[in-house]
Amino acid sequence: MAAEPWRVPDVWWEEIEPLIPRPERRFRYPGRQRWDERACLEGILYVLRWAIPWKELPRIEGFPSGKTCWRRLDEWEKAGVWSAVMERLQARLQDAEAIDWGRAIADASLVSAKKGAPRRGRAPQTAAGPRRSSTSAATLAASR
Repeated sequence: MAAEPWRVPDVWWEEIEPLIPRPERRFRYPGRQRWDERACLEGILYVLRWAIPWKELPRIEGFPSGKTCWRRLDEWEKAGVWSAVMERLQARLQDAEAIDWGRAIADASLVSAKKGAPRRGRAPQTAAGPRRSSTSAATLAASR
């Protein structure tokens, strides 16, 4: 049994919609009509909320397929939509004084700490290069 689709509230959609790029449709060979951006966003949020694979996005009227939602997610990621959404969300929360920066965490995998680190020696070369023969001259002469 699939969970009920999650709908984006109008207030949120008005905030996010201007950030989403709208590609122009070709005139001569327009192809298939694109799914509505809001429906794709709702499909993306549904997959993320319920932690399901894209192919298991339920086929509910008004929802695009999981593959379509994944492609739209990738397209928007490349266009910088998600970082713009996060910036806008952080700004709104900051204005409402709803962020407690004392509880913020910086992930150590993203923050480099090179200033105090000792210098490392040169790494040994692993590229192929001329080396001494492993067979001796006496072995070569004997095998002739």
